[in-house]
Amino acid sequence: MGRGPSIEHRKNAADAQKARVFTKLIREITVAARKGGGDPAANPRLRLAIDRALDANVPKDTIERASKRAAGELGADQMQEVRYEGYAAGGIAIMVDCMTDNPTRTVADVRHALSKHGGHLGTGGSVAFQFTQTGELWFKTGGDSALEDRILGVAIEAGADDVASEEGYTEVLCQPGALPAVKAAVAAAHLPLLQADVVMRPATRVTVSAEAAQQLGKLIAALEALDDVQAIHHNADLPEAALA
Repeated sequence: MGRGPSIEHRKNAADAQKARVFTKLIREITVAARKGGGDPAANPRLRLAIDRALDANVPKDTIERASKRAAGELGADQMQEVRYEGYAAGGIAIMVDCMTDNPTRTVADVRHALSKHGGHLGTGGSVAFQFTQTGELWFKTGGDSALEDRILGVAIEAGADDVASEEGYTEVLCQPGALPAVKAAVAAAHLPLLQADVVMRPATRVTVSAEAAQQLGKLIAALEALDDVQAIHHNADLPEAALA
């Protein structure tokens, strides 16, 4: 009998997390449609946002409403994109992309999270020059050279710029606008795609101490818990386990 409340609490927490993810995905669709038009075929950013939402099981009618709202069919949308730049513990460059209807509230929340976890907010442009917007796809290849060659051929033919394989994984890089075409090509070839996204890729990564890595993990968790935060980019070189 004592397990009931605990199970209910975990379910409520999972539902809240799902709702937060849905909200962020819908915001991205809305802003993408507003800026580039409501036709996914002519708007790569919108097409990618819709793909992300479908992968996360966002209902199709919810996606359609977001696109229509952005196009002005269902009323104005007040969301705007803002980017905050600064440094995390250990001198790690970090950028936080947000969508908000209240930048004053959002910057205060981001500043608080940074300062609480050993970082600080910088000025616009203070770290952005260290990053380049890039389309990035990852595949699990397990060291299969024939599979790696197939990925290379399909990706380059579809417009990718670079393909590299290491430790059982293959990474494909492309221009952001080319990502939908490359993703469609590898899907049609039934290649083992793990993820595909447009990221802010650092020119170089910095090795950090275990303490700084732990602080970064806590900072990222705090930022991701903010409703206005859409994406977080950093230049730390550390294993994924460090962020667990």
